[in-house]
Order: sequence, then structure tokens, then C-alpha cells
Amino acid sequence: MNPLLRVTARVLAAIGVLVLLLAALVVGAVWLTIPGGHQTASVAGLSGPVDITYDADWVPRIRAGSEQDAAAAIGFVHARDRMFQMELMRRAASGRLSEIAGPATLPIDRMMRTLGLRQHAVADLAALPADTRAMLDAYARGVNAWIDLKGRFAAPEFLVLGAPEPWEPADSLLWAKTMGLWLSMNWRQELSRQALAGRVPAAMLDQLWPSQSGVQSPDAMSKPSTRFAAAASRLASVLPQFPAAYTMPPSASNEWAVDGRHTATGAPLLAGDPHLGFSFPGIWYLVRVDMPGRVLAGATAPGVPSLVLGHNGKIAWTFTTTGADVQDIFIETAAGPNQYQTPEGPRPFAVREERIKVRGQADVVLMVRETRHGPVISDLDHPDGPVMAVAMGNLQPNDIAAAGLLALNRAATVEQAGAAAAQISSPVQNLLVADARTIGLFVTGRVPIRKAGDGSAPVPGDGSHDWVGWAAGEQLPHSVAPPSGRLVNANEPVWAPEFPVFMGRDAFGDWRARRIREMLEHSERHTPAGFAAMQTDVVNDFARQVLPALLATSGTIGAAEKALELLRGWDGSAVMDSPAPLIFNAWMDAFYAAVLRRAGLSNGIGAPVSDFVASVLSPAGAHWCDGDCAPMLRDSLIAAVTDLSTRFGGDPAAWRWGDAHQALFVHPILRSIPMLGSFTTISLPSPGDDDTLDRGGTNALFQSVHGAAYRGVYDLADLDRSLFMITPGQSGNPFSAHARDFAIRWRDGATIMLGPAAASISGTVRLTP
Repeated sequence: MNPLLRVTARVLAAIGVLVLLLAALVVGAVWLTIPGGHQTASVAGLSGPVDITYDADWVPRIRAGSEQDAAAAIGFVHARDRMFQMELMRRAASGRLSEIAGPATLPIDRMMRTLGLRQHAVADLAALPADTRAMLDAYARGVNAWIDLKGRFAAPEFLVLGAPEPWEPADSLLWAKTMGLWLSMNWRQELSRQALAGRVPAAMLDQLWPSQSGVQSPDAMSKPSTRFAAAASRLASVLPQFPAAYTMPPSASNEWAVDGRHTATGAPLLAGDPHLGFSFPGIWYLVRVDMPGRVLAGATAPGVPSLVLGHNGKIAWTFTTTGADVQDIFIETAAGPNQYQTPEGPRPFAVREERIKVRGQADVVLMVRETRHGPVISDLDHPDGPVMAVAMGNLQPNDIAAAGLLALNRAATVEQAGAAAAQISSPVQNLLVADARTIGLFVTGRVPIRKAGDGSAPVPGDGSHDWVGWAAGEQLPHSVAPPSGRLVNANEPVWAPEFPVFMGRDAFGDWRARRIREMLEHSERHTPAGFAAMQTDVVNDFARQVLPALLATSGTIGAAEKALELLRGWDGSAVMDSPAPLIFNAWMDAFYAAVLRRAGLSNGIGAPVSDFVASVLSPAGAHWCDGDCAPMLRDSLIAAVTDLSTRFGGDPAAWRWGDAHQALFVHPILRSIPMLGSFTTISLPSPGDDDTLDRGGTNALFQSVHGAAYRGVYDLADLDRSLFMITPGQSGNPFSAHARDFAIRWRDGATIMLGPAAASISGTVRLTP
């Protein structure tokens, strides 16, 4: 062989060996991040050993001798399976994403530092009862035991980022702070209304967000001033969205319960499925905990020691969002370079410096101003413009939500759950609960009492619209043992128009609630399996209401006419193998956009599509179409079909909803890395749409990005027969076999039980003091 070729061959062989060795090192390092099947570990502060058994689905069953030992064990298994998710949550809430992600996340960090979620969490921790702090301390010890044991091998992401910092008790309060922020989006709606002031007549502005039945209005409405429209528009455009893993699209959830008169067993049944943004890993983590005299089973949130949704052997509970308005924007009057005007005269801004570390760049220094109402969010856009400060319920002092959730975990009756609800100071939610005798609904949180206005638009900061107190506990809507024996909520208002406390101007439509009530009427002997089937129902009641108006459309030809014919006889079911849901949803989106365009508006204003379109297609809303919506319906159908033809071919009969409506679960960081992106993205055809019980809220491409990532059905005759499901899997490690093994079963409506013993064992952990 030629000497040069011989040398070249040896060099290539050496390079090949090095590549193989490097690949082996990478594979080996990743393998070390995957929790083994059997393990022992020490956790400081345990009163005795704790045994953990993982079933075939990687759901841990924890046997602990005390409540604090159980909290430590939950912390350990959370960190074991979801440490990077927990790290991302606390970084996002603390405004520290840019330390690992670089300048792309600076807008999020700037907003979070301005709002000060972390400093409020630290202050709240000090004010919590001793037993709640003890639980948070125990949880942190469990998390830190895993970090100490594994270091940078705590999760594959830390191989690059380095070992995570120790977990602190205040970190666990950040989850609820984040929920409180994203489950009440009124401040963004206020900015949208303010930005439209002067461009849209006041009456039409109100109709963009149709008021729902049960929403009362105070004497003095909040009317946006045209003077601040441009500033509000700019600010709304710079406010960031949250990272994909924690995005909370327009909130929605389902819950219903019936008492023993309506069940096959004679004991109550309760069902609940909260709807949040899909992510990989999912937001929920299933667990069962057995302690002396008590059991906990259901959904936990990594980062939080208490059970969020589930049962404790005595009661079962779930939550939906109320839509209550607990956020207001106040427009302050400047009184010199460093002061603003108050009813008592000029007052200096409270100012603090925030230093944001940015990966690969110099630190960013942010000066945060606060007024007596709250942080000045207008500084995120232009510090020399109008001063807009935001007041938020979840940023008020003495937030004891963690103590309230712990009290709920301990409650043994509906009445005790109601007392716990009064302690859950944020967010404002509809807590539905059942015990072996009865059912009840309680609104949690604190709702501000306003001196004037309805909180729908920014108001002057001169004191005329200040918050003068709170409504909480029994002052908020509640119902125990209703005469009908049924309680239902799918985010529609739970208060009557004459309710004495003003809860908010905006509310969600009742499309899903109507469907729940319709199905509950079908039987007087409901079963857990029947409730689980209801949770996967895909009949769109909004579609059924507006279809007659759509089917009256005339003047279409070709593919548009064929698409219209495919809607005739459609029952509104958003099933995967039908073209009708795709045609309907594309048509409604196109019609919505056309109506807004005619009014000189853009799609980005945030008005609810279904509620607004239903209003436009009613006799009272025809003025949006210049008195006759038929031409706009025809043209928008043609536009929708033309767009669909470019994506799915020219024959509407061959289209399928499932081809477009893919449930999408993506990793917040790894999705952007070549090769790893496809490996850490889950996409599967799924049924439902934005208005069905089996929620499949869509993005612009009709991908399903928002829905019931957790479902629970609770049988109060025997809570061990309760049914559960999450998606996409228990593990947050993308290389684990349990990272995505629930996804198809979730899509198809399957359930599992969390009884005291696992049918088969996949792993064990023994924790010792």
C-alpha cells in the first residue's frame, strides 16, 4: 500500500475510534441520568425509612411514617424524574432563564423581575404557619438529596448546564405564583381594550368580549381613554409569552359531580380535568402516598409537596378557573422625575435594581419602579411614557395558598374542604369537592373590592378606582348539597347576576357546561367509566348552535360547495377521521378574521373566537357584517377551503381532522437543538377542538396545544376504584421509556387506577435518615 494511503487510513481509523469513544461517553453519561430500577438513598431529617415502589407505568407508591417524611419522599421522586422541569419553573418565575438560554429569553426575565414573583414568594414563606414551612423544608430536603446524590447527572440537561443549585423552600411557592399570573390574564385584556380606544366605538368594543349570563356590572364602568391608546398598544406588543413548557393559553377546565341519588353505587361521583398548555414533560406527575391513617392519590406538580388534584381517602377534589378579575392596571400621574401623585400628595417611587445574567453576553441591569398599586410595567416598553402600574391578587402580601392546599390535603369532609378553600388565597378557582355523603363547590382566593369601575380597562391611579378590600371565603360563591344533586362547571360564571360581590366583567362561554349537563341527564345511575367517557366527548355545542346559519350559505361552487355539503348532517363531533371538523374550524377562523378586518382590527387583539362569532351570527350582532353576514360567510368559506386545499389537497372529502389536529408536546429547550428536537417532540393525531369536553385547543396550524393533560374520576363509594390519566408520561427524561408511554392511551381515553399495591413492579427506592 502507498505509504501516504497507509497513514491516511491509520488517521481515519484513529478518528473513527475517537468518534466511537466520544459517542460511548455521551451515551454512558446520558444513561447515568436515567433512574435505575432499584436504589437506596439517604435524606436528612427523616423520622424513619420510607419505601417507594414504582408500578409498570412508573407511578410511585410511597409508604411513609409521617406527613413530613411523605413530603421529603415526594421531593425525592419529583427531582428523580422531573428535576430539569423544576429548574426551568423556578428560573422562569425568578427571571433567570437567560442565564442558561441567552438573550432570547430576556423579555421574559425582564417581565418576571419587574413583577417580582420571587421576592413575593420569599416574603410569603416567612408568614406561613410553622407546619406548612416544615412541609416545604422536608420537600426541599428530599429534592436536595437527589441533587447531592447525582450532581450534574440529575437530568440529561444538567450534563451541559452543570449541577442544579440546591432547592429552597421558597422555590416551591413559585409554582402557585406562576399559576396565579397565568390563570388570570385580565391585565392583557385591559391593554387590548386600551389600545383599541378611539379605533372602535365603545359599544362595539364591549361586544368584542361578549358578556356572559351571570356577569353583573357595577354602576361605574371602566372606560379606556384614547389618550393612552398608543402607549397601551406598544406595551401589549412587547409583553412576552411564557416558555412553551409553561404556556397557559386561554384557560379552561371541566368539573362535575353528582350525589348518590344519581349514581349506580349510591355514593357521589366527581370528575375533573384541568386544561393547560401541552408540554414535554407534562405539567402533572401521578403519585400515591400511604401514611398512618391517610392516603393521597392523584396529580402533583413537580416543585410542590402537596397533592394538587385527587383524593385523600376521605374526600376528592378538582379545580376550574373562575375567570374572576384580580388584576388591574392603574395609570399614575407623574409628580416630578422620581415621584408620582397619590391622594395624599406626591410620593417617591420604590426603586430596586435587578441584575440579569445573560449567557454569552454582559449582564443586563434593570431598574424596577413600584407605586402603591404595584410594579410599573410600562417601563418594559418606555420609561418616559405614561406610567402604568399593575395590581395583582397573587402579588399581595400574606398569600397563604400553600397552607390552604395543605389544609385541603388534610380535610375529611366537604365542610372542612370549604374551610381550606378560604385559606387558598391565590389563584381564584372553583374548588369542586365530594365526600361519601355530599358534594360542594367553593371559590378559592381573594377578589378585590373596587371603589369604582369594572376592571375591564386601565383606570386612573388617583384613588378613584382603588382596591378598598377583599371578598374571600363565604363572601364568594359556594354551594353545598344542591337540591338537584348535581354541580357542574366548565369555566362559565358560578354566580348569579344579583350576586353581591362584583367578580369581573369578562367570563368564559358555557359551551362545554351545556354539553356536560346534557349528558348528565341521560342517566340516573352514573358510573366511573361513564364519567371517564364523558371526559373524552368530542361534540362541539358551539358548532351545533351556529351550523344552521352556516348551512344557509349560498353562491359557492367547486371545492367550497363540496366542503359545505360535507357539513350537512354533521352532528358537531370533532372526530379524527372526518373532514367536517377541519372545514368548520378553518371556516370559523377565516370568518372571525374577516369580521375583525372589516372593523379595521387584527387577529391579535385576544377576543374569544367562539363567543364573539356566536354573538356576530345572532340578530343583535349582524351590524358587524353591515346587516347581512351571508356574503362574508360565503367569502370566508372560499378563503378557508382555498387555504386547506394547499395543505391537504383539492378534494375536501379526503381531508381528515386528525391530519391537522396533532396533539403537540415539545421540550422547552431541547426542541431547538438539531436531531434532539425531533426526539423530544411528540405529535399524534387527536380528536376534539377548542369547544369540546375533550379539549384540543389549537394554534394557527390547527395543532392541538392546550387541553386536559390530566383526567381524574373519583368514586366516593371506594376511592381506590378512582380513575386517572396524564400525558405524555411520568418521566421528564426524554431518554426514559416512561417519558411518553401514556400519550396514546391518554388520546384514546384509557385510564389507570392507583390502588394501594402495584400490579407489577418496575423499580423500588428505600430512603433512610
